Amino acid sequence: MKRPLSIILSLLLSFNFAIAQKPRARDLGVPFDGNTGPLNSITDVAGLEVGYSTIISGSGKNVAGEGPIRTGVTAIFPRGKAKKFSPVFANWYSLNGNGEMTGTTWVTESGFLETPIMITNTNSVGVVRDAVLKWYVQTDWYSGEDWWYTYPLVAETYDGFLNDIYGFHVKEEHVLEAIDDATGGPIAEGNVGGGTGMMCLGFKGGSGTSSRVVRFNNSEFTLGAFVQANFGRKTSLTIAGVPVGKELADTLNNKLNLPPDSYRKEGDGSIIVVVATDAPLLPHQLKRIAHRVPLGIGKTGGFGGNGSGDIFIAFSTANEGAFSRSDFTDVEMLPNDQIDYLLEATVQAVEEAIINAMVAAETLEGINGNTSYALPHELLKEVLAKYNRLNK
Repeated sequence: MKRPLSIILSLLLSFNFAIAQKPRARDLGVPFDGNTGPLNSITDVAGLEVGYSTIISGSGKNVAGEGPIRTGVTAIFPRGKAKKFSPVFANWYSLNGNGEMTGTTWVTESGFLETPIMITNTNSVGVVRDAVLKWYVQTDWYSGEDWWYTYPLVAETYDGFLNDIYGFHVKEEHVLEAIDDATGGPIAEGNVGGGTGMMCLGFKGGSGTSSRVVRFNNSEFTLGAFVQANFGRKTSLTIAGVPVGKELADTLNNKLNLPPDSYRKEGDGSIIVVVATDAPLLPHQLKRIAHRVPLGIGKTGGFGGNGSGDIFIAFSTANEGAFSRSDFTDVEMLPNDQIDYLLEATVQAVEEAIINAMVAAETLEGINGNTSYALPHELLKEVLAKYNRLNK
């Protein structure tokens, strides 16, 4: 009989194997431009860690406060939990502001991101923010300082089609679970973390990631993107330049079970994008990176509609010693004339991260029988082949 520790280790190994074996967009033959990192993940940026808490419970009729529950929390640590307070140069951009990302005014003002990035559902921003603050106190995040203030960065997208969003099911324990789960290496995609109850371009969406490696002037840099994808109309879905949404317009054409007076429109939703790089970029350059995120979204069919919160943050893990409260510091900066490689990598990684989220996502039934269907892999391959866009 196995010992409990052996069972736990076996489950962990099985979980990592499952992540590695679950098909991603490239595995289906979807062609993308650019060279990926070894994991094709935001965690290809050295030291970066991602963690999830996924909450799935109940079925049937929605009873506020009881469920069904289809939600979660995602935690992203730019330099990992072990670094504690280790600010990174950062900046952000909103394509359409029907959403929230707390703490961004100080990111703009100071040029630094001082905290992990948390992503959840629309109605759980407050509890996640409060839980992170308590975690700072409990773990001495500010390394012994007896007087400090901070603005946790918490972003959201709306999962109320599948989730009992007014039941407020995300609790402090789930935030701590996501933080504790944060690690480097391969990460899960699809119906996990904050992306659990999300929909994208007419199919099931969620969490997705991708990376690019760029080389120039005898230097090599990594750029990674992470998305919580919950936006767009099915008829707009474009993959590898192919109008997949139009081709599959009548496939799994589920109706939204909305009350007659609902203001929700097809395509309402949001996308949060996190871009990380180890290239030595300063805040004004990271703003330029964030400005390129919509180009990647646009390649998949997003256009930043009125009901969409499209909010993005970009940061650099270079210049680790740049932050100081009292001393002068020296920083390294990539020449602006060399930034095109990273701008292009941003567009490529964001596009692929969105499609990876959709490929990994599985059909999910939520409140009142509402169902968001997974992108059908075999039909996708048939459509790409029809347009001679399938890698074999």
